Amino acid sequence: MSLASWFRWNEPPNRISQRNPTEMVVETLMMELSWQIKQAEKQQRERDNEYRKIKTGVDYGWLVSYPKQSYDISPGERLQLEDMCTKIHPSYCGPAILRFRQLVAEYEPEVQEVSRLFRSVLQEAAEKIKEEEEAKKLARQWNTKNKTSLSLTTFKSRSRISPFISDIKTISEDVERGTQPTRRVWSMPEFRNAK
Repeated sequence: MSLASWFRWNEPPNRISQRNPTEMVVETLMMELSWQIKQAEKQQRERDNEYRKIKTGVDYGWLVSYPKQSYDISPGERLQLEDMCTKIHPSYCGPAILRFRQLVAEYEPEVQEVSRLFRSVLQEAAEKIKEEEEAKKLARQWNTKNKTSLSLTTFKSRSRISPFISDIKTISEDVERGTQPTRRVWSMPEFRNAK
């Protein structure tokens, strides 16, 4: 018996299972939410310590130990957020995370407000996706209309137009006949020949 059979050197490496892009988007966005919740907790603890330090004048921060994560969103809200994450296209995942981080840095929300801020970012991204899909749909409709209208214009251009046959009365016709032209209602003054 050879040693190579004992070791699995000759076997092909196990491939990582290919995951659905939607699952990856949901997982990435939810990981970002949990990380931002942890950061908001940390900032809130630091604010509380600063407040206690100012109020009492003594720093007991070195003595206090905090749990790793004390706040968690409810299961119902988590399911709603995951459902909203499924509507986000993978190409919008990065911009949604950047927008979320920007809003968190700008507003410095309390821990309970982070999930609401996340929900607003997801709604904003879903609206942008919907607007772009409608714009693409209109562009496709416009392109198909243009193709049909071009065929109609080539058909119409084959017909002859006779510029000399006209029932429209012009001023030059009245002058050529020597008759008094009817009074014009145009913005220019009327000029008459003195006879």
